[in-house]
Amino acid sequence: MATDLRRTIPRSPVSAEEVAATRRHLLQAETLPPRVYHDQEVFDWEIEAWFRQEWLFVGREEDLPETGSFFRVDAFGENIVVVRGNDGVIRAFYNVCRHRGSTIIEEDAGRIVRFQCPYHAWIYDLTGKLRPPMHTDTLENFSCEAFSLIPVHVGTWAGHIFISLAEEPMPFEEHLGDFRSHFDRFNLHELRRTDRIVYDTRANWKGIVENYEECYHCPGVHPLLNHITPVTLPGGSLRGDGQWACGWMILDDQFETMSMDGYLHGRKVLPTMTPDDLRRIYYAVVWPNLLFSLHPDFLMLHYLWPLAPDRTTIVCELYFHPDAMAEPDFDSSGPREFWDLTNRQDWHVCELQQRGTASRSYTPGRYANNEGGVHWFDLQVADRYAGDGVKSNFPRVRRETSDPIAAAKERGRAALAAREAAAGGT
Repeated sequence: MATDLRRTIPRSPVSAEEVAATRRHLLQAETLPPRVYHDQEVFDWEIEAWFRQEWLFVGREEDLPETGSFFRVDAFGENIVVVRGNDGVIRAFYNVCRHRGSTIIEEDAGRIVRFQCPYHAWIYDLTGKLRPPMHTDTLENFSCEAFSLIPVHVGTWAGHIFISLAEEPMPFEEHLGDFRSHFDRFNLHELRRTDRIVYDTRANWKGIVENYEECYHCPGVHPLLNHITPVTLPGGSLRGDGQWACGWMILDDQFETMSMDGYLHGRKVLPTMTPDDLRRIYYAVVWPNLLFSLHPDFLMLHYLWPLAPDRTTIVCELYFHPDAMAEPDFDSSGPREFWDLTNRQDWHVCELQQRGTASRSYTPGRYANNEGGVHWFDLQVADRYAGDGVKSNFPRVRRETSDPIAAAKERGRAALAAREAAAGGT
C-alpha cells in the first residue's frame, strides 16, 4: 500500500505582472510589491510551494552522535523525527503511527532503540520498518512493509542535515551545486557547536534574508561591525551552480575576526584557512532558510522558520574547531556577544520595515547600486511567484567607486547589460 504524499500546489497568488519591475536589471528594478510581506494567502502559498517542497536545513550530524540518537523538527505543520540508524545512516520520518495516527515521539531529542507508539504499542525499527503487531495476523491484504513509517528525504553535507518534504525533490547535490566545492576544503564536519540563541522576530522571513544580503545599512545600524569590516573595503563574491549566493567582506588590517574587540586572543583559526581566507568573512544564503557565515575561527549559522507573514523564528548557532575548544583559555563569549548585538540591531530594523511596508502610502522602492545581493534574492522570489519558466539572471553591479572615470565605466557596462537583457526578452 503506497502512500502518495504529492500535493497539488495552487496557482501563485502573485502574478508575473506584479513582479515584472523586480525582474529587471538592478539599475532599473523596483523592490518586491509590499503585499508579499503581509498577505496571508501569499505566505501560505510560499509555505506550500517552497518550504514544503525544497531542501530545508534542520540541524547538524553532531546532534546524532550515536545509534538511536534523534531530534524532532516541527516543519510547517508536519512533525518530523530525524534519527541515526544501527547502520550509521541518518534517516527522517513523519512522526506518525501508521495504525491510528498517534504521534510516536514526544521528546524534542534523545536516544531510542526503536520507535514504539505510546497508544497501541506498534513497533518500528530504526529504518522505519514495522514489526508484526499483535492482532493483525488474520487481517486480509495487510503487510508490515506497506504500513512502515513514511520516510522523508534527507541530504547531508559537511556535517549539515537537510530534509525535504516533497515527494520528488530536486536532487540534493543539484540543490547545493558548486557551494560544496567552494567550502569542502574547510572540513566543516569537524566543527562543534558552542552557542545557540533563538529569536522570535516580528518580521517577514524575506525581509530578514534581504537584510542579510546587504551591508548598505551597516554604517548606521552596525557601527561596531562596520568598524571591523568597513563597507569601504572591497569585497567579492563566489560563483557557481546551485540554489545559493555568497559574497565576502574584508577585515580591517588591525582586526582578526568578528567579536566585541575584533581579536582572536590566541584562539586557533580553522586549520585549512589560507592567507586570503584569514582576511575574509564569507556570507552565504542557501535557499530557502539557511544563512551561512564563515569566519577565520568559527562558523555561524542562522536558520529561519517562518511562522506567519509578520513573524519568524531565527536560530543562530556558533561552531568552533575542537582543537580551539580544547585550549584551557578557550572563550566564545566575544563572538557570541558581538553577533547577539548585531542580530538584535538587524531584527529591529527588519521589524521597522515590516511595520512601514504595511502603510497604504508605501509603494515599491528602488534598489541602491550596492544591493545586488538583495536583488539576487528577490529575483529568486519573483521568478518563483511568476512561474513562467523564465530565470532572471543579470550580471552583478560592482560597488560604486569614488573614482568618477571608473564610476562612469561601471554605469556604461550596467546600461549595456540592461539593453542586452531587454533585447533578449523581445
